[in-house]
Amino acid sequence: MSYRKTVSYYYDPDFGNFYYSFGHPMKPHRIRMTHNLILNYGIHKKMHILQPRRITSYEMTKFHADNYVKFLETVTPENKDDYISYLQKYNVGEDSPVFDGMFQLCQISAGGSVCAAQSLNEKTSDIAINWAGGLHHAKRSEASGFCYINDIVLAILELLKVYQRVLYIDIDIHHGDGVEEAFYTTNRVMTVSFHKYGDYFPGTGNIKDVGHGDGKYYAVNFPLNAGIDDEGYERIFRIVIKDVIDFYRPDAIVMQCGADSLTGDRLGCFNLTLTGHGNCVSFVKSFNLPLLVLGGGGYTIRNVARCWTYETSLLVDAQIPEELPFHDYYDYYGPDYSLNLIPTNMKNYNTLEDLDNILREIRENLRNLQPSPGVQNIVTPSNLFSEQNSHLDLELQNSDKRIRKKIDNSFVVKNDENEEDLEIDDGNFSQNNHLKNDINFSESFHKMEEEFEKSEVINEEKEMKTEAKDLENSQDSQDSQDSQDSKDSKDLQDSKDQNIVSDEIKLNQQNMNQQIKRIKTNKTNQNSNNN
Repeated sequence: MSYRKTVSYYYDPDFGNFYYSFGHPMKPHRIRMTHNLILNYGIHKKMHILQPRRITSYEMTKFHADNYVKFLETVTPENKDDYISYLQKYNVGEDSPVFDGMFQLCQISAGGSVCAAQSLNEKTSDIAINWAGGLHHAKRSEASGFCYINDIVLAILELLKVYQRVLYIDIDIHHGDGVEEAFYTTNRVMTVSFHKYGDYFPGTGNIKDVGHGDGKYYAVNFPLNAGIDDEGYERIFRIVIKDVIDFYRPDAIVMQCGADSLTGDRLGCFNLTLTGHGNCVSFVKSFNLPLLVLGGGGYTIRNVARCWTYETSLLVDAQIPEELPFHDYYDYYGPDYSLNLIPTNMKNYNTLEDLDNILREIRENLRNLQPSPGVQNIVTPSNLFSEQNSHLDLELQNSDKRIRKKIDNSFVVKNDENEEDLEIDDGNFSQNNHLKNDINFSESFHKMEEEFEKSEVINEEKEMKTEAKDLENSQDSQDSQDSQDSKDSKDLQDSKDQNIVSDEIKLNQQNMNQQIKRIKTNKTNQNSNNN
């Protein structure tokens, strides 16, 4: 009898209401479509459906810079003109625009990934899913590629409290640059990314990028050309991941399942079907390690919903039919109304020789790894985000019952795949304050965190020194002025004192003269009387 894994699935019904901007390819509505299809396939019966809490701005600063998070929390479409310099500084603009509810979207996305990681830490789940997560481009102080807060990094930091080594796998068509950069100098996290490379966003992910310092050879990049198909992709994926797990021996795995690597994606150029993409997920699941599964890119939203619904069924070991069930968004899937995708006849620019050469170099780099890198014993602290998971259990007991989002009147949804215009009510979202928890990470991990904060500390020290100098100069100037005023006052007082003394001398002189005159007169009178 095989062991049945416990699967937790995190979903916030508000997430699909957010809207980046007119014509923007990123559409949070795809998460609602995915959830609706999962429910109507009945997959929800084999997993726990939970609503995650929204993490606070303070919790985001476990990775992101304080000033950057404060900016995201403050800026709105109405006041953004007052923050022009900050928009440029933090790369917020056309690709990553300011929109109504932007910060709340970040809270939900990151909250789902962090809560999912906590469920793995607490052993309440074997597999945890957050399709609203996987925003892998966000940097510590910069938005990038439609991503503002890097939920993946925050989730991995949570996992590192319990698991000594975490493996991150990225099958999005774009390089997972934000996650790689965050852990580039540590051996506690190994990052593996399969992506389109060349004249393609974000332009990083060369095979020569292998990490630095303690993290050297713990970053693996497999650059690909356009047109890769199921057969070629599955082959390289299985070889690389098996070798990585054999050498690195991770304690937990985080997998980003960006659906823009599917055939027919608006921004993609790969030729994968659901079968090829899903087989990668099944292969990772077969290692029976704690597994966090996240979303990511994906811009043909009907295919995104197909993909993540299918992969959810794989994670819970559910067999689902090819024919789609009737549901709220059924019209999106015409004319065939089926689950799987048919590959196109696009040319595959990845030759077998090229793939083998890349494999050979990656395997050579892996031989430089210290097998199962040692990590000093650590004391497992309380949850990185101290508040207990305030999950709202949405598990459905009735197989015919479906979750339907009650849309407020302030939300307007158009059933148009290309544009689902939403007007977001700028509501107030409550936040809870949390106390910081000291984390006893390994020495190498401390070095990584210090590098993140070093530039910020230097800048703050410079600002403090400048302010102190300005204050000192101001004080010196004031003291000089006070000294001059005191001197003038003293001179004036001295002058007055001198005049008073002079008058007194004159008066005394007059009195003395009068007294001498009286003495002379008396003496003259005395002489006259004697005669």
